[in-house]
Amino acid sequence: MRKRLTSKKAIINVFLEGRAALPFDGITRRRIKSSAERACEMAGVSGTSMSVILTDDDRITAINKRYRNRNRPTDVISFVYSEAPLPSVHGIPETLGYIYISLERAERQAERYDAGPAEELLRLLVHGILHLAGYDHERSKLDETIMREKEIEMLRPLTRRLSSRSNPT
Repeated sequence: MRKRLTSKKAIINVFLEGRAALPFDGITRRRIKSSAERACEMAGVSGTSMSVILTDDDRITAINKRYRNRNRPTDVISFVYSEAPLPSVHGIPETLGYIYISLERAERQAERYDAGPAEELLRLLVHGILHLAGYDHERSKLDETIMREKEIEMLRPLTRRLSSRSNPT
């Protein structure tokens, strides 16, 4: 796993492509940034930068076909900037990479998994961040288990904040 331990927050850029629009089930650009910053802390990659691109099925299908030779939409694709940390200039955070998330897939999967669209979007965000941090569920069953357990651990505080905002008691 790649680790970049520092006390600085991660720098998160959020972009919209295609038919993607915010807010998404109450999730704003600010919420995505703060959730990604928190997820980066939990994954041990604070002090880095990354871009989160929210897109639609058409765009993510084109990316999936071009870079993974799979002509179908997917929910999330992460592109790691470099397999190993690069030498950095003092004060400039390392760029980890890009995370593409299809909001259309997030919405459909939320129904299938009996979750809210916002919860599924956060799950996909965490999944993408874990890939940028060096986790890979496709290497082995053990790696899949490790990544899944880390994903669950990281989602608890993020979705707790989500449910506490939408269901005040």
